Amino acid sequence: MFEKILIANRGEIALRIQRACREMGIKTVVVHSEADKDAKYVKLADESVCIGPAPSAKSYLSMPAIISAAEVTDAEAIHPGYGFLSENADFAERVEKSGFVFIGPRPESIRLMGDKVSAKQAMIKAGVPCVPGSDGALPDDPKEIIQTARRVGYPVIIKAAGGGGGRGMRVVHTEAALLNAVAMTKTEAGSAFGNPEVYMEKYLENPRHVEIQVLADEHKQAVWLGERDCSMQRRHQKVIEEAPAPGIPRKLIEKIGDRCAEACRKIGYRGAGTFEFLYENGEFYFIEMNTRVQVEHPVTEMITGIDIVQEQIRIACGERLRFKQREIMLSGHAIECRINAEDPFKFTPSPGRITGWHPPGGPGIRVDSHSYAGYYVPPHYDSMIGKVIAYGATREQAIRRMQIALSEMVVEGILTNIPLHRELMVDARFIEGGTNIHYLEQKLAHKPDLSKEVAIGAQSAADAKVEQ
Repeated sequence: MFEKILIANRGEIALRIQRACREMGIKTVVVHSEADKDAKYVKLADESVCIGPAPSAKSYLSMPAIISAAEVTDAEAIHPGYGFLSENADFAERVEKSGFVFIGPRPESIRLMGDKVSAKQAMIKAGVPCVPGSDGALPDDPKEIIQTARRVGYPVIIKAAGGGGGRGMRVVHTEAALLNAVAMTKTEAGSAFGNPEVYMEKYLENPRHVEIQVLADEHKQAVWLGERDCSMQRRHQKVIEEAPAPGIPRKLIEKIGDRCAEACRKIGYRGAGTFEFLYENGEFYFIEMNTRVQVEHPVTEMITGIDIVQEQIRIACGERLRFKQREIMLSGHAIECRINAEDPFKFTPSPGRITGWHPPGGPGIRVDSHSYAGYYVPPHYDSMIGKVIAYGATREQAIRRMQIALSEMVVEGILTNIPLHRELMVDARFIEGGTNIHYLEQKLAHKPDLSKEVAIGAQSAADAKVEQ
C-alpha cells in the first residue's frame, strides 16, 4: 500500500480523498493555490505545497507544478479527484513517466473515452447500446451531413467529439438550421477543447439521465455498483442525484450493468468509472464515460457500503477487487443535493466570506464539505461549497430526511441554492419520481419566481435577500 499520496485538487473532493487516506493510514500531501491557503484540507494535510496563484491555469492545471510538488515531498501516487486534470490523458501519462502512480485509468483509456466518437465506437463493439447517429465524426461535405440527418431523423443534436460538462452541443430541429449549427459547434469545439471534430446523434425528447458506477482492476475483474438517476439538471449541470433510479425495472438495470462491466473487461479499463446513459421508453442509450470519481459518488457509497475512493487507491496499488458481483448488495435509497454559492434562482455566483455555517445532522445525513464559518469562497473556481446526502430505508424516508436536513442547514454571508433544493424536495413531480432531464428548466421557465421564502441565512454583507 502507498505510504504517501498527493491530492491534486481542491474543495470538498480534496477533503474527501484526504479522509479516505487517513482511514487507510496513508499520509497526504495537498497542493493548493494562493487563494486556498486557509482551506480546511490544507490545514489537515500532513504536508502542503503552494503551487501558484489563484487562476487555475497557473495552479491546479499546471502539470509541472504538481509533478514538482510530488517530487519534493516524496509522494508515491497522485489522486486527481474530479475536474481540473482528472481526465487529462497527457497528465496521467506525465505522472507515470515521472515515476509516480496515477490513481485512475491508464492514459490510453482516458484518451479512448475522452473522444466521444471513439468512445461510442468502442461501446458499440462491446455491445453497449448507443444513441442512433453518425458512424463517426461528421465530414466536411454538406450533402453527406444532410443525408446523415435525414437517416437519423430530426431533431438531432450536434456534439463536440472532445466535449463535456454540457458544452459543445446544439439541438437542430430543421434541415434549414443544420449546416449553420454544425459550423458553429465545430468552431466552439476547436476553441474550447482543441478538437473541432463533431458528431451527430438522434435527439431524444424526454429522456432521463441514468448512470452506472463501475470498478475495474488491472487483473481484468470488473463490477458495477448499481445506478444513479441524475435527471434533475439545469443547462446540462446536475443539481440533484439519487440511487437507485426510481421506477426502472431491476432486470433492465442488471442487464445494462452487466454490459458495462463486460465493456470494462474488453477495453482493459482500470479504476473507477461511470457509464452515462439517456433512458427513454424502456431503452438505454450510451452517451459518454467519465474516467474518474464522480461528484455524486456518495449516493452509491450509501446504498452499497463500498468506499469508492478507497477502492480507487487499492486498484491503483495493484490489488485485486475485494468482492464479486454477486456479493454487491443494494440497500435503501440515497439522495444528494449539491450546495452552490450562487443566487438560488438567478444562478449567478455568490463568492464571499461565510459568516455563519451550520450543517445538518441526524440519522442518515452525510455532509461532504470543506466550508466553515469564516471560510472565504473564492470567485476563481466552481461554485459548489458542499453536498448534503440523505439516506433512508426507502425513497420516501430519504426525501423526508433531506427535507429536514435542508430546513436545518444555515449558510450566512453569501447566497446559496438551498432554497431551490427546499422547493424541489416538496415538488410533487420529484416526489413521484422519474422526471426527465428537461423538467427543472421547464419548471423554472414557467415559474421564474419559484420561491416564496426568503433564503434563511443567505444574506450578503450588504444584507441582500432573495426577492419573491
